[in-house]
Order: sequence, then structure tokens, then C-alpha cells
Amino acid sequence: MGLEGPLVAGVSVAAAALGGRYLIQAWQAFKARPAVPRMRRFYEGGFERAMTRREAALILGVREHAVMEKIKEAHRRVMVANHPDAGGSHYLASKINEAKDVLTGKTKGSGSAF
Repeated sequence: MGLEGPLVAGVSVAAAALGGRYLIQAWQAFKARPAVPRMRRFYEGGFERAMTRREAALILGVREHAVMEKIKEAHRRVMVANHPDAGGSHYLASKINEAKDVLTGKTKGSGSAF
């Protein structure tokens, strides 16, 4: 009867020590894992002379036949990352807008003003 208290205390301390050791090892393994980018990468290719639906979909990161809501959401996301007011390029912003227009069917007239 007199040994139960110290025995329980000893087992509890040993369990806490093993649990702490496991947590420290798990934390070190978690910190040592390779960094994986959380966002998908944006389209890095050059631009074609006349934008196709395929190229527009690659620029916005959606499928060619995506629904309007997905196209608008992707356009906003890519535009925020490349907006001229935030240090982005005017040319890229125009291409992003052109990609949205191509996918939504609002392409400009084929006639040239020049």
C-alpha cells in the first residue's frame, strides 16, 4: 500500500518524458520538411500574337470552359498580384484583362483603329 503513490508518480513522470521527447522529435521533423509553395505558380510563358482560349485559361489559371464565377475570381486574384498600382506591369495587366475578355466572350472587335 505504501509503494503505490511513488510508483504511480514514477510512471507518470516517465510517460510525460517520453511524450515530450516524441513531441520534440515531431516538431523538429516538421521544421525540417522542404518548403512547398502554397499557391500555384502563374503562367510563365510568352504571349501569342492573337490570344487563344487556351492561352487565356493558362494566364488566369482556370480551365478553358470554366464558369463565369471562376473566371472572375481567377481574374481578380491574378490582377491583384500584377496590378500596376502595386508595382506590376501595365502590359501584363492588359494581357490579364484580355484573357478575361476572351474567356467571357467579350473580345474586342477585330478591326484596328490604326
